[in-house]
Amino acid sequence: MLKYIFVSGGVISGIGKGITVSSIALLLKASGYKVTPLKFENYLNIDAGTINPIEHGDPFLCEDGTEADMDIGSYEKFLNQEMGKVNFVTMGQIYKEVIDKERRFEYNGEDVEGIPHITDEIIKRINTSAKETNAEIMIIELGGTAGEYQNVFYYEASRILTLRNPKDVIHVHVSYVPTPKHLGEPKTKPIQLSVRTLNSMGIQPDILIARSENPLDKRRIDRFAMFCNMKSEDIISNPDVNSVYEIPLTLYKQNVHNLILSKLSLKKSNTNISYWTKLVKKIKSKKKNKIRISIVGKYFGTGEYKLKDSYAALFDAIDHASWECNTEVLTEWIDAEEVEKKGIKVIGKPDGIIVPIGWGERGAEGMITAAGYARKNKIPYLGLCYGLQHAVISFARDVLKLKKANTTENDKKTKYPVIDLIPSQKQIMKNRAYGGTMRLGAWDAKVQKNTKTHAIYKKYRAFKNENQSIISERHRHRYEFNNKYLNLFQKKGLIFSATSVMEDLVEIIELPSSIHPFYMATQGHPEYKSKPNLPHPLFIEFIKSCIAWKNKLI
Repeated sequence: MLKYIFVSGGVISGIGKGITVSSIALLLKASGYKVTPLKFENYLNIDAGTINPIEHGDPFLCEDGTEADMDIGSYEKFLNQEMGKVNFVTMGQIYKEVIDKERRFEYNGEDVEGIPHITDEIIKRINTSAKETNAEIMIIELGGTAGEYQNVFYYEASRILTLRNPKDVIHVHVSYVPTPKHLGEPKTKPIQLSVRTLNSMGIQPDILIARSENPLDKRRIDRFAMFCNMKSEDIISNPDVNSVYEIPLTLYKQNVHNLILSKLSLKKSNTNISYWTKLVKKIKSKKKNKIRISIVGKYFGTGEYKLKDSYAALFDAIDHASWECNTEVLTEWIDAEEVEKKGIKVIGKPDGIIVPIGWGERGAEGMITAAGYARKNKIPYLGLCYGLQHAVISFARDVLKLKKANTTENDKKTKYPVIDLIPSQKQIMKNRAYGGTMRLGAWDAKVQKNTKTHAIYKKYRAFKNENQSIISERHRHRYEFNNKYLNLFQKKGLIFSATSVMEDLVEIIELPSSIHPFYMATQGHPEYKSKPNLPHPLFIEFIKSCIAWKNKLI
């Protein structure tokens, strides 16, 4: 019998539901169960692809091309298994499906309403996901915060499913315990009110996971038990930690996995997470090296604050590789527009430079400057998607002397369109069909032998097919290198080390080691495939080059 775990959040957004879901899923998987996590989002977008990353963080790109919420990335990293469209649902998808059915007269003349039609579609999505993944336990993350009007149908679907299958459903509520500085003690009222909101929707949480700065004391646990109508053993303390990868261990020590299995009437087993304990030990160990990497991007600012959410997968990939290289990495977040205004002095003298994903004209010249600065000064450089395109433009302007070279994304009338749309994308843009129409998901590419790219993928056994030198990386872009200029670039020393199997599109470029210690850029997104126990080879080798550069070994 399929079991369901609903996970909701309270008090504030960003409380850590996604990490909680990932951690619970990890523990249950380690207990021998087939677990599928599923994220329900509130917004009416069909997917996360058209959302400004500053608004909702870095859309996570899946192998099947799904542009999803950041939490899907956490699921992948914790479970070490691929996620896709069966793990991600938006309210826009739900509404569209219900409306399309109504237009096809599939409701036989009924008046279509939120309940039961929207809630039925939500429950259908859960069961479809379970069927397609052969899940024994579905862990459903309800987007947003309890009490918002946008997610009320998700909570109602949870209530209905609990009513239908009372022995097969539990509700985990993740909420926040603030400790105001002027008071100096944790306050329990916000969670009490959050649980009361759940109660008003007909939901009584089975487990309460309290997020706080410090571990909960007995007094706070007892108050939650009393005022939330729960047993004290069902109150779980989840205090702040230095790394989110410590959270599975925090929950494991409090026996959360067995608590859940007991409530779902499932057999307990020996849960072995020694591999995760070793990972956390590696993360927390004192590092042999320390380097500084400048990330020249355009999505750091939100109001008066700077956040890393827009490049979440990139920062994760850097972390994963840094642990493998026994290195502490200090990242400097540099606004590309500041580089445009003030020049290369903003970048300084880092041990490595990364130009990441981006869209549009704003800050583009700053990124081009950064790519050229790294090339001219032999600073290790890694370009990701937009970072490849800007490396190409910089090379065209400086080396090929095509001074007005550009991408047609930013200058439609450029004399030298070294980056341009392929014909199929031109028609899509003409029709303004932006959603889900880029080159998305996994694409195969053939790597040229006797290149740095080939050596790296071979070293880490990262080929999809080594005999044919085929690799596979995820993509999320629309503009491509213009192959009309290929020979001109090659004559001046730029190496096109990988091209797509379909359409022969440029995938990876590099400079020879005789010219530059490490200058590589990829049109794909290796950051989305990186995992804590399996960092991506390109990031590992980039960091190793940064260490060597700092130590004057190259």
